[in-house]
Amino acid sequence: MMTNDDSTFGDRSERPGTRSSRRGFLATSGVAAAGALAGCTGLFGGDSGDYGAPDYDAADAAMEAMALSEFQGSGAILEGRPAPGGRSMEDLPNLSGELSIYLGGGEGGLYLQLFDVLEEVYPDFAYTSQSKPSSELALQIADEAQAGQLQADLFISIGAGSLGTVLEDGATRPLTEETVDPVPDAFVQPDRNWVGIAGRARAVPYNTEQLDEGDLPDSVMDFPDADPLQSATGWAPTYGAFQDFITAMRLQEGEDATRQWLEDMQAAGIQSYDNEFLISDAISTGELAAGFANHYYALRVLNGSPDRPLDLYFTRGDAGSLVNVSGAALLDRDENAGLADVFVRHLLSAEAQEFFATRTYAYPMLPGVQPVGDLPTIDELETPDIDLTELANTGPTTDLLTEAGVL
Repeated sequence: MMTNDDSTFGDRSERPGTRSSRRGFLATSGVAAAGALAGCTGLFGGDSGDYGAPDYDAADAAMEAMALSEFQGSGAILEGRPAPGGRSMEDLPNLSGELSIYLGGGEGGLYLQLFDVLEEVYPDFAYTSQSKPSSELALQIADEAQAGQLQADLFISIGAGSLGTVLEDGATRPLTEETVDPVPDAFVQPDRNWVGIAGRARAVPYNTEQLDEGDLPDSVMDFPDADPLQSATGWAPTYGAFQDFITAMRLQEGEDATRQWLEDMQAAGIQSYDNEFLISDAISTGELAAGFANHYYALRVLNGSPDRPLDLYFTRGDAGSLVNVSGAALLDRDENAGLADVFVRHLLSAEAQEFFATRTYAYPMLPGVQPVGDLPTIDELETPDIDLTELANTGPTTDLLTEAGVL
């Protein structure tokens, strides 16, 4: 059972028909326009003919960019941060029309804040959303697709696995080339049926007063035998992100080796926690020496308590350095396909990527937007060669965790 990472947020019902002017939200931007990764040569590029012309104007050439402060977070780890580079919202078509979004996963509340800003900026745009765990929404979409009655235009999932599920059910349609063009190929489904909008890396948070970086193995498979980690390591086995991590290990190492690793970690005295923020916090106070967690939990601890002895370590080329994504997929219905595609393009703008980086501490998908703190860039991580859509196959993973006595 997956918990926490796929927590539920309440539905967002119909919005009022009138909205405040964008004027109050527009100001001179700090976004670097030079070196933009992609500009708008027309309303759509690539397969735009599939969607027809949306019923709204292209972006006004005189439109001012939104103030960067509307998107940036705050805190100690953001001091001295460079302005984001890449495709700016001011270069994109206006949003106009009403969009229905299925929003899955534990960051949904923060994402709604971004969507609300876009709704205020574009007075002719409105959205409604239904929020549930990503896996539940994937099943709901499958049922709707089978009945030929899809009820949403866009599916945003906390993980690529659920995006893979709706793709397998034939419920998606391709995004345009122009929309996905700035994103590295590793985070774009080959037929453009989904695209990553924010990344999260598996990492090993560790206490710098108890361990040196050299104490940590290059391979996650060697952790059971690492002497400094005996009885001082934590994991959160009911957490969705942990189960993705074990799924990646199973795909890369095989079931037998993964089962042995789980049994060996338990024999070494690993301690279980309810979620990965608690693990990162326990490491920062010395309760644990190290643990397994998504990278951003340590950053959340440090942003509130920058003097704690906490750092992140990344293994090399294995499941311990997996980068999963929150991603977006167009659902296969005609009503608002053009609007949904341009909305995703806004999520992949420099401003929105700065939001994801500085408010959720996620890895941005645009190379021109830096991750927060001292994080290595995605290009600097040695990630495993795994098709992220295969993370949808969690059934064998939960069976394995149960057999090994972890669940």
